[in-house]
Amino acid sequence: MLSELLRRNEVLGWVAIGHAFLFVVALGLWVVDDRQLGGVNVWIKPMKFALSVMLYTATFGWIYFYAEASAGAKSAVSWVIALTLAYEIVCVYGQAGRGVRSHFNIGTSFDALVFSSMGVMIVVNMLAALVGAWDLWWTAPTAGLPAAYLWGMRLGVLIFVLAGFEGGVMGGRLQHAVGVKDGGAGLPFLNWSTEGGDLRAAHFVGMHALQALPLLGYWVGSVGAVWAAAAGWVVVTAWLVVRALGGRPLGW
Repeated sequence: MLSELLRRNEVLGWVAIGHAFLFVVALGLWVVDDRQLGGVNVWIKPMKFALSVMLYTATFGWIYFYAEASAGAKSAVSWVIALTLAYEIVCVYGQAGRGVRSHFNIGTSFDALVFSSMGVMIVVNMLAALVGAWDLWWTAPTAGLPAAYLWGMRLGVLIFVLAGFEGGVMGGRLQHAVGVKDGGAGLPFLNWSTEGGDLRAAHFVGMHALQALPLLGYWVGSVGAVWAAAAGWVVVTAWLVVRALGGRPLGW
């Protein structure tokens, strides 16, 4: 699968490989560095980001192969995604090394510059992903691909982009928790608040439609099932947003 990924999209394939390596680096630092930030080890967030970027770039690189856009256009989209994510991960790891927050941190002019520039980069990244979504919707071949697989890719990348922009809600509020301060009691590793609302849950669920819906279409082979799953995914994601904004933790 790794060689096939590199054949399909060498740029994003190497980005995925690089972030797998960065995850191992953060894991090792977590073992030897016991500094805490917001009640958790400073290297937990870099680990989560490395995993997230690895999955994102590997999946996007895999499915974007099917778009019939020009080679130049596909290369441009891939490079924009790669470079903006490289900037993002350097900031996340750099701020963790300093022992300060990378997100929602405007305590100093330098920290505010880091946070605001990360916001710009992720918007550019999502716009590039939106171009990729357009290509998959309008230039992906309808012949030679199982229809359910194609619709899984189309709907998955669309929901992914929408959930990506939902992160702007957190940026505008300068925190992800609602009703409580960031850094309180939370779920293991994910650290989503168990005391108040947490917008990261909806962000996570929505963005991972990028992996789930193409896999569902590939395995199940039913267009109707893919559309039903996509509709359910949107409803659950929206429910998580509303619940979080109401200050309610996960659970019924």
